[in-house]
Amino acid sequence: MAVYVITRIEVTDPVRYENYKALTPEAVAAHDGRFIVRGGEMEVLEGEPEHRRVVVVEFADMDTARRFYDSEEYRAARAAREGAANVQMIVVAGAD
Repeated sequence: MAVYVITRIEVTDPVRYENYKALTPEAVAAHDGRFIVRGGEMEVLEGEPEHRRVVVVEFADMDTARRFYDSEEYRAARAAREGAANVQMIVVAGAD
């Protein structure tokens, strides 16, 4: 069953954050993931205003998503992101 890594990001240093954005596609691709949402236009339909960047990445299963997160490629991306953003990242199973 597919799983989705959902990330909400408050960018605090846009210049440094661009380094992170440049590194993540390789890390995602190395684990056969694909971006479903990568920033873009957003509108809140209900609830509190949301100003954070939203990214959704699909992986084949939980183990693959965890391997992506712990991979050498993504550790390098996370290191590049340090001090450039506040991040909340969750992984959730898709519907059957």
